[in-house]
Order: sequence, then C-alpha cells, then structure tokens
Amino acid sequence: MTTQNITLWQWILVIASSLVLIAISPWAKTKSDFFQATRKDNQKPGLWLLTSSLVISWIFAKSITNAANLGLSYGIVGGVAYATYYLSFLFAGIIIFKLRVKGGFQSIHQFLSSKYGRGAVILFSLLIAFRLFNEVWSNTIVIGSYFGEVGSKPYYLAILVFTLLTLLYSLKGGLSSSMLTDTIQMVLFAVLLIVVLGVILPDSDGISSYLGSGDWSLSGGVDLLLVALIQSISYPFHDPVMTDRGFITDPQTMKKAFYWSVPIGFICIVLFSFIGVYAAQKGMEGEAAVEVAQSLGIISMLVINLIMITSASSTLDSAFASFSKLMAVDLKIGQASVSSGRLIMVLIAVLGTIPVFFNPTVLSATTISGTMVIGLAPVFVFWRWKVHRLAFVLTVLTGMAFGIWFATGAYPKEWVFFPGSYGDLLSVNLLGTAACFLVFIFMKRKGNALVG
Repeated sequence: MTTQNITLWQWILVIASSLVLIAISPWAKTKSDFFQATRKDNQKPGLWLLTSSLVISWIFAKSITNAANLGLSYGIVGGVAYATYYLSFLFAGIIIFKLRVKGGFQSIHQFLSSKYGRGAVILFSLLIAFRLFNEVWSNTIVIGSYFGEVGSKPYYLAILVFTLLTLLYSLKGGLSSSMLTDTIQMVLFAVLLIVVLGVILPDSDGISSYLGSGDWSLSGGVDLLLVALIQSISYPFHDPVMTDRGFITDPQTMKKAFYWSVPIGFICIVLFSFIGVYAAQKGMEGEAAVEVAQSLGIISMLVINLIMITSASSTLDSAFASFSKLMAVDLKIGQASVSSGRLIMVLIAVLGTIPVFFNPTVLSATTISGTMVIGLAPVFVFWRWKVHRLAFVLTVLTGMAFGIWFATGAYPKEWVFFPGSYGDLLSVNLLGTAACFLVFIFMKRKGNALVG
C-alpha cells in the first residue's frame, strides 16, 4: 500500500471516530450538565464510569508516547518508571476524600480560598491553567507526528483538524461529553492494546524477554522512577482533569474509583511500554510507537494510530472541560453559564494550539511542570495544619523557584548527586521538595502564633 493510501486511511480514522463522538455526545442544557456531568434526574456518575474516565483521561497520547520511548531506552524499567506517576491517583484519592468528608469542602478552590485567601487561589489557578495549556499542544503534536514530519504542512493540518473535531463534541456537553466518551474510549483503548500485543509478543522471545529487559539501576531508569514517586505527592493537585472528577460524585464512590485507577493505569502504561521494548529488540531508533507502527503493516499501524487518536481526544476534551470550569465556576470570570463555558473552550483550543508552531518537546510537559509544582505537596499532605495565610504562596513559590532553576539550566552540576540521564532531575526534586516542606513547617510555627 502506498504512503498516500496510508495517509488517507489515517484521515478516515480521525474524521470517522470524531464524527461518532460528536453524534453520541449529549447536549448539555444546564450548568450542572456542562460543568459537573450530571445526567437525567441529576444522576451522578457511577463507579466504573468515573474509573474509566479517570484512567483514560490520564492515558494521554503523550503519556503512551513517553512510555514507548522509555521502553525503547530503558526496557521494562522505563515503562515501570513512567507508570509510577499513576500513584498520583492514590495520593489524590486519599486527600480529596478527607477534604470532602472531614473538611466539608466542595472543591480545591474552596479549600484554598477559605484557608489561604484570594492570592492563593489566583496563584494556584495560574499553575493549573498552565497545565491545561500544556495538555492541548502536548497531545495534538503526537497526532501530527503520524501524518508528517514536524513542521510539515500535513503535520500542522492534522493537528488543526483533530483539535477542531475534538472541540466540536466537547462544546456539546462539556464534562458530560467528556465522561460519556471516556468510557467508550477506555474500552476501545483496551481492545486495541490487546490487538497490538497479540502481534508483537509472538514476534519475539516471549513475555520473559520483555519482563527481563532493562537494568534496575539509577542510570538504567530507576532515577526517573524515583522522580515520579516524589512528584506523585504533588503532581495530581495541579491537574484539574483529575481533581475535578473527585468532586462530582459521592465520596465513597470517588475514593473507590481513584483507588481502582492506580492498578489499571499502571498496567496499561507498562503494557504499552512493551512497544518500546519490541522496538529495541528489533534495533529501531527514533519515536518508538511510530517506528513500530510503520514496521508492522498497514492494519497494525492503523490500530496503533487509533490508540493514539483515542488517548489524545480523551485528554483533550477533558482539558477543554476543566479549563472551562476553572474560568467560569472556580474563578467566576463572567457568568457561570453553558454559553460562557463553551466560549472559554474555544479560547483554550486556540491558545493551546499556538505552541505547536514552535516545536516543543513532549516529555518536558510532564517532567518540568511536575518539578514546578512540588510546593503543593506539603500544602495538601498537611491540609489540616494551622499555618500562616502566606504559607501556600511561599511554599509554592519555593517549588517554582527550583523548577525554574532547573528548566533554565542554571542548576549547578555540583548539586547533582546521582548518575543517569535523570540524575539531575532527581537531585533537584529531592532538594526542592525538602525545601518546600521546611518552608511549610516554618510557617506552621508562625501560624500557631498568628492564627492558632
């Protein structure tokens, strides 16, 4: 089959799958439908609907791309390292459950506003807005890479069309659209992943060759695993795609859904990293998922492409819904109406697409933003402590300072304590997290004197 015909089939997949989602997405008529995903008779999402939505919205196109590439570089160690980020569901589930049951809070913003004031809310909102902004471009550039070289016309056209089609069904129902389509996308993802594994596993030395791949050492990828473990305490709280779903159903259902999401998400990411391990076994280089897709024949390639489309659209629609809620409901910019929510979705779709024209890298969207928000860890771990109202701002700014220090390349080599490609990232996260906890503990002492 010619390259032109393959491209045609890829376009058919993108357009056809998007049209199906547009057709089945519910039409939101009320604010509750649009921002909280309520259904008929104000029925709230059940356990497995919420679990499916949580998992698939976190199996980003960039996540499975990173998992495959890390499998290529580090074997199973790379896959497990990246999957460790899914412990975020455990930490978030525990804290959000306590915030709701013991604190009586109905949102993260309500908690921050009541304890730390408007300044904390604004700073926090800037952090999560930046996160959602990253989610748009970092997922759509993955789709673009399957249609052409970075910077080519087919690459940009695919990004623009895919973003527009996802926006259309998101505009219909807001979070209701996102939740409903997430369930379908989760089932489809699982089926397609099984199909791909069914192709690559027989064409190797068996599953033992995958499970035994890599080197369990700091320089072999364990450094990234430790980074993920550290960041999992803070990382989930700057992701409204996750935290918004923690407040839309009853606390017990929410907690169970978050807990179930840990093993399900972990297993999905590790299994997808097998694609990278397979690529390494076959001596491939470059983008693992792309190279493997092109080597397996037209059917398998289209299956992998559909996996990418599924994961990217599930995250993109969630980002649109969360940004809309952030602006209209949490920050109360304008009226919290369905029409204003839709207008905000269009805004983030446009703004979030601009970076694709500057060729940013996908992995940085996770590792750098994760470092920037390490200051959130003590704020939520010790959410019941009596502290000075400035504790949030000072602690979060401390974490941001370490993130900027690292991102700008100014972090000194003398303070890198570990070998490996992620030794510097591990070092700055350890020091930065320790510094954030020390600042927060210091503000607790001040808080006892001032507000205790």
